[in-house]
Amino acid sequence: GSNDSMGLTSLGYLTIMAPRNLLYMRSNFLFGSRCWMIRFSAEILFKSVSFRLFSMKCDNADSEPLESEELLNNLLTMGVDVDMAKKRQPGVFNRRGTNEQNLKTFLLSKGASKEVIASIISRYPRAMTRTPESLSYRWDLWRRIVTSDLEIVAILERSPESLFRSSNNLNLEKNIEFLYSVGLTHKCLCRLLTSAPRTFSNSLELNKQMVEFLRDVCLSLGHNDPTGVVRKIIFKNPFILIQSTKRVKTNIEFLQSTFNLNNEQLLVLIHGPGAKILDLSNDCMRRNYTNIKERLFSLGCTTEEIRKFVLSCPDVIFLGEKKFSDKIDCLIEEKISISQIIENPRILDSSISTLKSRIKELVNAGYNLSTSNISLLSWSQKRYNAKLKKLNTGQNVVLGN
Repeated sequence: GSNDSMGLTSLGYLTIMAPRNLLYMRSNFLFGSRCWMIRFSAEILFKSVSFRLFSMKCDNADSEPLESEELLNNLLTMGVDVDMAKKRQPGVFNRRGTNEQNLKTFLLSKGASKEVIASIISRYPRAMTRTPESLSYRWDLWRRIVTSDLEIVAILERSPESLFRSSNNLNLEKNIEFLYSVGLTHKCLCRLLTSAPRTFSNSLELNKQMVEFLRDVCLSLGHNDPTGVVRKIIFKNPFILIQSTKRVKTNIEFLQSTFNLNNEQLLVLIHGPGAKILDLSNDCMRRNYTNIKERLFSLGCTTEEIRKFVLSCPDVIFLGEKKFSDKIDCLIEEKISISQIIENPRILDSSISTLKSRIKELVNAGYNLSTSNISLLSWSQKRYNAKLKKLNTGQNVVLGN
């Protein structure tokens, strides 16, 4: 067409220009048979910057770069892994305004090192889009829970999205107020923030739904202080508030039906040793339990022994088929009987490398694992070391060293 109807700029992008004359034919059923003629200046165009989704970058040498050179230079100077940042959140690099320098200044003032700041931006570049005012206010809200700036820096080092994922400070403030109103202690909120910070980015309604659901469950099971039980569940399992009520409900029903629990037994389980597994995916819980059951059956265990084993240490349901079997095999190879394992399920909490090294150390110290208590395989390192030292001292005395 002629230049009156269409044109191209030299910006290096394919842009859409408005024609000088646009003839709009209105359909009869909407506007009758009238025609409308609207005149536009040929200079009016839909700029590519406003319609980024409809722009196509050309390959000529005069193309304007999609990314800001200043931004890239700043990030490289700061030690940011730009390739990682682009892979994680590429859209950030197409924004016109970012606050990387303000973010750096702010975090330095809170005690973060340059290396930590670079790591935060590399893993969660969206942090650069937060304004200094919003970030400062959000930080102050976190300080209602966390006692020092350095604690917050440590959380960000582990989980940068926890602070920067949302900019809705009002929602954060309401969540803090609500969780305190449930009776959660400062210690519990701090645990939530360090372990499951997404709890505070949840909408207030989602957190309320889970708390109300857990209260209803406790009431239905006959407890007269449901809020107290809810507090215990949240403290034992800080991840539960970021799961769906449907998932938790299905898991509770699975536990009750699988282990034939009455209301009182189920209540004790879900706010006690079983609280941690309530947020497992339903398929994972069923699959892992089936694997445990089949393996223990193959080793001669009875249904009642398996039931007792799992209920005394529900955490074993976290173990997948291979990990569970490998740990069982490791123990049996060292002449530890399956009956000993059933009586001491906590030893499966230890890694295979820890089990192997401790077994070797104990055998060298003259400890007979076949006839002695094996619970020390799961003891804390400090307690275990004290026991091992005592065993070695006793052996040296016997040998006359």
